[in-house]
Amino acid sequence: MILKIAGALLILWLAFTLIGVLVKGLFWLAVIGGVLFVCTAAYTALKRGADKHIRS
Repeated sequence: MILKIAGALLILWLAFTLIGVLVKGLFWLAVIGGVLFVCTAAYTALKRGADKHIRS
């Protein structure tokens, strides 16, 4: 009986560990995606502003 409980706790611990690693990895992917989105938006805005200035 104790071995079954210990085995279940071990499996539960392993599952939480894997979920934690995945969430942490997804968090950093979201941060990188956000930074790239802001950089792309800024570049596009600056490029459009430069194009309007050149064409005027």
